[in-house]
Amino acid sequence: MFCPECGSTDKKMVGDVCIDCFLKDFQMIELPKRIEVQICSHCNSKLEEGKWSEEFIPEEEIIYRALERNIKIADEVSNEIVNLEIDQMKGTIAECYVEIIGEVEGTEIEETKETEVKILKTVCPTCSKVQSGYYEAVIQFRADNREIKTEEYAKADEIVERTLVKQSKRDKLAYCPQIAKLKEGYDYYIGSLKSGRKVAEALKEEFGGMIKESPRLISEDKSTGKGLYRIWISVRIPEFEIDDFVKFEDKIIQVKGIDKNRVVGEDIKTNKKQNIPLKNMEDIELIKKSSDIETTTVISKSPQILQILDPVDYSAVDLEMKEEFKDYNIGEEVKLIRIDNYTYLLN
Repeated sequence: MFCPECGSTDKKMVGDVCIDCFLKDFQMIELPKRIEVQICSHCNSKLEEGKWSEEFIPEEEIIYRALERNIKIADEVSNEIVNLEIDQMKGTIAECYVEIIGEVEGTEIEETKETEVKILKTVCPTCSKVQSGYYEAVIQFRADNREIKTEEYAKADEIVERTLVKQSKRDKLAYCPQIAKLKEGYDYYIGSLKSGRKVAEALKEEFGGMIKESPRLISEDKSTGKGLYRIWISVRIPEFEIDDFVKFEDKIIQVKGIDKNRVVGEDIKTNKKQNIPLKNMEDIELIKKSSDIETTTVISKSPQILQILDPVDYSAVDLEMKEEFKDYNIGEEVKLIRIDNYTYLLN
């Protein structure tokens, strides 16, 4: 057989032509002369196949990925090695070239193509939401039947900030565009519902209390006709605090600790440890504050009676001797609480 293009009769034939004539017009890769890439000017996420990536990608890496995505290698090429290079940047345009070395019909060949990658700066939907102060949840930080203390607000602010910083590693809407400081408590506006729930759980972890969600219809999606909701999340912390006295199931308990699931306390009649699930918060009654604790002095003791001085009228008060009182000495100061006309000594 001979090649109709060059007349050669002693060369390998590829189809109707010899290998040399075939390779003369053969292109190993197809590459557009210009590639356009949209990236967010705030977070550097990129728009790819109609979807925005949620990761921060350096601009140089975005360019290389755009080149890789737009290279089409011919089926006849095997054992290919592709090198990508950014020759220079001119504003938002990267002048690039692609070099490929591969085998075609047993012959190793090399090919180079030039292209440019145009960076189109825009704003992704998430950053657009952030800029507009968008939010999906409102955390209502409240206390039952009392004012929240300044130090509790400060602690809550710290918890909200810390939780959002942690969440921001995987949620770009983990931010707080607004804090409404109301008489009854603080309202924390949170970008995403997912992070809002994490904030609510973190507040409950610190202060105890109850969480309740209330969705509110704010508008309607015109394209689907479905309602658009925001979620109000109430974090209601207990009326009682550490060292306060509560009544639960006819027991008088001094609160020693509060966490997200329970109240830990001590029965002041038996001095035994008590745990109250916070799901029963509605049944826990505050009866005395820690500020009601008084200080007095032991004035007498016997095997059956411990006698103390009433701190109000300075009369003698006889108390039944208990095992935990036996080490008290005359003249020693002790703590007491008066509840229902009865005086309790405190450990």
